[in-house]
Amino acid sequence: MGTLLHFKSLYAEAFDDCKPSFVVVLLKGYAIFCAILLAMAVYAFLYRAFTGFEF
Repeated sequence: MGTLLHFKSLYAEAFDDCKPSFVVVLLKGYAIFCAILLAMAVYAFLYRAFTGFEF
């Protein structure tokens, strides 16, 4: 749990003094988009691994 809180504080700290607010919104949206793509890739890999599909 401490590691997640540390990553959360690093994420929040990264955008503290970023002046153009639209850049902050764009970067946060991009981070969420990347997390979703990573989750989809992990899900697809696990689905293929557990259902016995050939790689």
